[in-house]
Amino acid sequence: MHMNRMIINFSVILFIAFLFVGCAQRVSVDACLDGTPYGFFWGLIHGIIAPFGLIGMLFKDNVTVFATNNNGFWYAFGFLLGSGGWGILAGKSKQ
Repeated sequence: MHMNRMIINFSVILFIAFLFVGCAQRVSVDACLDGTPYGFFWGLIHGIIAPFGLIGMLFKDNVTVFATNNNGFWYAFGFLLGSGGWGILAGKSKQ
């Protein structure tokens, strides 16, 4: 019974999240797509500094966490590694 309630709660939250995303404003990024796209190493660096970028986004409209002009998978993979998204950099200590 408890598991069914968790599934229902999760479904409601997911539904509400999709409603909010559906109302998001589209922004043209064509001006940002000039030049060479960012690759794996830039994604890694951007992932490492992502917490600072997130704080900067709260105060400035022109700060973003994820580079718009990237090369896709390899940039996203570097970003994920740099941000510790898989817990690779976190580690567990046994005491």
